Amino acid sequence: MTLATHDNTTQATFVTVAEPKRTRRSFADGVFADEHVMMVLSPVALLLIWEIAGRLGLIDLRFFPMPSQIFTELVGVMSSGELWLNTTASLQRLAIGFVLGGAPALALGILMGLVRPLRLFVDPLVAATYPVPKSAILPLILLVFGLGEASKVVMVAIGVFYPVIINTTAGVLAINRTYLDVGKHFRATPWQTFRTIALPGAMPFIMTGFKLGAGLGLILIAIAEMIGAKRGLGYMIWNAWEILQVEMMYIGILVIAVIGFIVTILLNQLERWMVPWQSGR
Repeated sequence: MTLATHDNTTQATFVTVAEPKRTRRSFADGVFADEHVMMVLSPVALLLIWEIAGRLGLIDLRFFPMPSQIFTELVGVMSSGELWLNTTASLQRLAIGFVLGGAPALALGILMGLVRPLRLFVDPLVAATYPVPKSAILPLILLVFGLGEASKVVMVAIGVFYPVIINTTAGVLAINRTYLDVGKHFRATPWQTFRTIALPGAMPFIMTGFKLGAGLGLILIAIAEMIGAKRGLGYMIWNAWEILQVEMMYIGILVIAVIGFIVTILLNQLERWMVPWQSGR
């Protein structure tokens, strides 16, 4: 590219400016740069390896049926409507427990980060009860809430509560104290401090807590549905084990994995919308 410049004597001097060199991207570079392709690449590769290993006789098909066999069984279960009923039941329990456990954990976590006496009072309780295996308290939950829907929802709520409150508190404590001092200087009310400083500042930690809570909630809902439930993915897996329907067990596990995958994608998209300053990560 050539640029013309004029000096004081009106004589034109031409300066050649080197154009930036364009690098050619290979097909592989384009594929691996697409995050959506990368997110499905590993599951597809795993299923492909699993199928090949089964056809070559490298795995015991009694315990590890090939994906093609599982897919054939999946089509039949979907056509009967059984899979939809069980999936809907689990999703309803998961959604209610997610809200009941996540909302108070979010509010309490922000307050703990802002109010030191409250943090000193509540933090030991969280530290003492969090390591207790949630499956170990299932008998107590069943004793208190019975075998109905309440016990399943409470299990999910407990699973969501701890990751959210721990991450939210850590997020508020990680905020630069200068922002809080500015809020005090301008006499921000507690609600304004909560809404404009603490909540946005801790949002990356909060989203991480909700992602962890969603995964733990799926684990606990499957465990809770194995006892005293007549619908749900956990019930379907346990019932398949009792009658030695291995393909059906894998279908339940696969559906739970797909739900977790979809929930993670949705939370990632929500995080990009709510935390745009970190969208380039």
